[in-house]
Amino acid sequence: MMTIARNLQQNGIAVTIFGRQIQSLGAWFPEIETLDDLAAEDLTAKLAGFDRVIQMHRNKPFVGLEQYHPRVSFLDHICRVRSSESMADRLAKFCIDEFGLAGADKSNGMTPPPGLQHRKYPLRVAIHPTASTADKCWLPARFIRLAIRLRELGFSPEFVVAPQERADWLYIERFGLKLPDLGSLDNVATWVYESGWFIGNDSGIGHLASSLHIPTLSLFMRRGIARTWRPDWGTGQVLIGSTYLPTGFLKERYWKYMLSVRQVSRAFEQLRASLSFA
Repeated sequence: MMTIARNLQQNGIAVTIFGRQIQSLGAWFPEIETLDDLAAEDLTAKLAGFDRVIQMHRNKPFVGLEQYHPRVSFLDHICRVRSSESMADRLAKFCIDEFGLAGADKSNGMTPPPGLQHRKYPLRVAIHPTASTADKCWLPARFIRLAIRLRELGFSPEFVVAPQERADWLYIERFGLKLPDLGSLDNVATWVYESGWFIGNDSGIGHLASSLHIPTLSLFMRRGIARTWRPDWGTGQVLIGSTYLPTGFLKERYWKYMLSVRQVSRAFEQLRASLSFA
């Protein structure tokens, strides 16, 4: 959504973004006003001063948002359209088609605060083993085996999970693997920005890494989902776990078992090689 916000802002249109997560990243978007989550009881009063309201999905975070403002745009149709373009490109196209912003592009304007060094730790591989839903997650044991293999190759793999997930992942420290306690999303962004690489499931942290131009390897259950939701700001590769499974049900249920540590390790080597020859 910050792609839309940046393109509007670049064309002289004031934008305010509501959301707890984006507010925690406010220092990374210095030109755009970011505020905390909206409460349902405050919608009428808080939205009254805006000419247009944009929400990604019709049913979340608010159902019936059009009852609170006369000009609401929903973007569900962009998610569903059959296209080989990523969501980043589709959102840029939306800015052109909907708002007539001829120079719109997919950049979201994310800018590191002063004092940080891009890829300061070139051997650190940020591993994000969780996602918004369990069906998007590769097997934990295989993430651990992958991390051990990377360590044997001279890399420094470290895991990143949300604060509420941390207790479930502390056991990886028994394998000598690191699980830094990063806390806020702002700290996560700083840590990712100074990492050398990123490997993870289809998740928001993968998009964060891509926005920060960290080379990204993303694991997806299905090709169609990957085509739409692949991180598409920096250099990255996508690995599909269900390529040889015949039906949607089987793809979603068994992709994580079909995807081996060897395949992911090989894809990571290909990502490294693509940068070496760039």
